[in-house]
Amino acid sequence: MAVKMRLQRHGSKKRPFYFIVVADGRAPRDGKFIQKIGTYNPLTVPATIQLDRQKALEWLNKGAQPTDTVHRILSFKGVLYLKHLLRGVKLGLFDDATAMEKFQTWYAAHETKIASTNDTHKKAEAAKKVYVPVAKKVAEPVAEVAPVEEVAAPVEEAAPVAEATADASVEDMPAAE
Repeated sequence: MAVKMRLQRHGSKKRPFYFIVVADGRAPRDGKFIQKIGTYNPLTVPATIQLDRQKALEWLNKGAQPTDTVHRILSFKGVLYLKHLLRGVKLGLFDDATAMEKFQTWYAAHETKIASTNDTHKKAEAAKKVYVPVAKKVAEPVAEVAPVEEVAAPVEEAAPVAEATADASVEDMPAAE
């Protein structure tokens, strides 16, 4: 039985909301699942993700395969990094305390980065919403400009084309060969 960690869609039409679930790979997308481990709401800015990190880590260690989107969510939340660190502990590269210290350092830096991104986004949104009335410009009287006199040279009138062709006789025309 292939166990997958995937999204289960809920919400109304064009308003998606997802549960992050562990389910049998043969089960329908919105059907039977083994365990619910979190939620994902892509409509909020930034997207809201709630995840039980310990349950997700347990299922990854048991061999559950995340889908592409769930893989990105787990990576974003640090579950995959934590799994990586705990594998280092199993191999004897460092102890549990060092692994947790590294994770906490990473997590603090990650949260700071997310908070600064959110602040930047909120400031940009607030700048869009601020209404600044434009001061009405008082019309200044425009100095009167003297009309431009037409100083064009008189145009010689050309002979109408119809008269020129009427004067020419058929004999003057070159013969067509």
